[in-house]
Amino acid sequence: MDLPSFLWLWKIAAWAMGGTIAFYLLLLFFGSWMFYGRVTRIGRPPWLRNAHYISGIIIVFLVFLLLAIGIVGTVGYYGNLGHSSHLWAGLFVVWLICLSAWSANQIDVHNTWARSLHISVNAILFVGLAYVSWTGWSVVQKYL
Repeated sequence: MDLPSFLWLWKIAAWAMGGTIAFYLLLLFFGSWMFYGRVTRIGRPPWLRNAHYISGIIIVFLVFLLLAIGIVGTVGYYGNLGHSSHLWAGLFVVWLICLSAWSANQIDVHNTWARSLHISVNAILFVGLAYVSWTGWSVVQKYL
């Protein structure tokens, strides 16, 4: 495929990955605040749950944007996928994000398992984001 330089695409990916990490940290802060309010029985501000939920929607959007950029950029540059472990790391992160979002929607009084699943998945997601960032950096170096 004879396309123009993909540098603009990698800039969008860099900003999206930075946003993903920033929103992950924001979600960690909001989630910790909600956990603290629940454990100490002091409650939480009324806006906190909605802020956590909206931030979660944003991180899902950013991860799917990164997936689309990765597919378009790699297929456009190489003609096919699977040139590094970044593909598998990225697909693993996409799966974790989807599992996290699904488990978040299951949290209620009757599904006591959902909260622990949500927290566990997000702990694994920390490692996944670190690994996909590292492999992504090595992929970007090939293009530059």
